[in-house]
Amino acid sequence: MKLNIIELKIIRVLKDYFNSSSLQLINESHKHNVPEGSESHFKLILVTDAFENLTLVKRHQEVYKALGEVMNEIHALSMHLYDLKEYEKNPDTIDSPDCANK
Repeated sequence: MKLNIIELKIIRVLKDYFNSSSLQLINESHKHNVPEGSESHFKLILVTDAFENLTLVKRHQEVYKALGEVMNEIHALSMHLYDLKEYEKNPDTIDSPDCANK
């Protein structure tokens, strides 16, 4: 599967910002009513000890802070954010539903 420009940018920024144990970015744009090849909807699974003792809101804020202006280039980012201990206990993530208008 070919990685696209925005996807690569998001991965690079997050890898530079976080010392992650695992970083998965999935382009889910195909599940939505957008043109083929779009980079508008992403799912992020990020595991880093930087999230230890942070609330879910603080974790989201850290990702938004890291991405900065990149957030203006996408429509949606579903975030699944864990510290290493949490992820080891439960590595499962929820599948995203298809868009209702697809």
